[in-house]
Amino acid sequence: MGLVGLYGVGWELSRPVPARIGPAPVELQAEAITFRSESGSMIRGWLSRGTTHGGVVLLLPGVRANRLAMVDRALVLHAAGYSTLLIDFQATGESPGDAITFGWRERLDVIAAVQTLRRMLPGEPIEIIGISLGGAATLLAAAALDVQAAVLEAVYPSIEVAVENRLRIRFGTLGATLSPLLVVQLRPRLGVSPSDLKPIDRIGQLRCPIFIIGGIVDQHTTVADTQRLYAAAREPKELWLIPDAAHVDYLRTSGAEYQRRVLAFFDRALRTRQPANPPPQPRSGAGTTS
Repeated sequence: MGLVGLYGVGWELSRPVPARIGPAPVELQAEAITFRSESGSMIRGWLSRGTTHGGVVLLLPGVRANRLAMVDRALVLHAAGYSTLLIDFQATGESPGDAITFGWRERLDVIAAVQTLRRMLPGEPIEIIGISLGGAATLLAAAALDVQAAVLEAVYPSIEVAVENRLRIRFGTLGATLSPLLVVQLRPRLGVSPSDLKPIDRIGQLRCPIFIIGGIVDQHTTVADTQRLYAAAREPKELWLIPDAAHVDYLRTSGAEYQRRVLAFFDRALRTRQPANPPPQPRSGAGTTS
């Protein structure tokens, strides 16, 4: 693959993915909301109100996906009495932006979403489910977040690892050689350095119970990657490695078991939560299950 080809791959991975979303599913009884993010975007989403004081879950989709990818989770949570907020990250869905930044600008969208929930649902405990980029953005925002629980699914430990894994899938051992040629594009293209995109370096700053989920046969975020992320997290934390699962939607592949584990995790987190001091805002049950 030539340099021009690699440059084209970089553009394809980071280009905006706008989409017309349409109305929220009737079952969610959701209202459309819009709020400003320091990423420079006006973030659009759906807020579905559940049982008062029952908690609200911020649902954060993966790379190049939008809030529609989180509807099934929202329906499960709605049935259990939770409020939910589904959003389109900047440069996806109906939220404008000029580039996907693999969690860097998106972290500001997470912070803005949590602040919006504090205003609109004061007093409600806030939990997060973040998939892939959604989980990475959560961790990159960790120092500024006051949330009560986080579920992180298939989250890359660093952008170098994420890129190399994907190139290995496509090009075999040659992928390790090609990886630096993609990573070097980050600063001139997106204004962010590889050292900024290391969720594994930030996970220890997340001050809440964490449930990390990965797939045993995932080649995009490998078992070793997931275990490294888990090891770097502070207690209380839990780990679930799903047999035969690749880089897929874990709710769709694991169904009732996913629902049982995630709802039980949120229930434990809310029953044992301690009052948290709000962290400074930026300028611009412990154990393992398997």
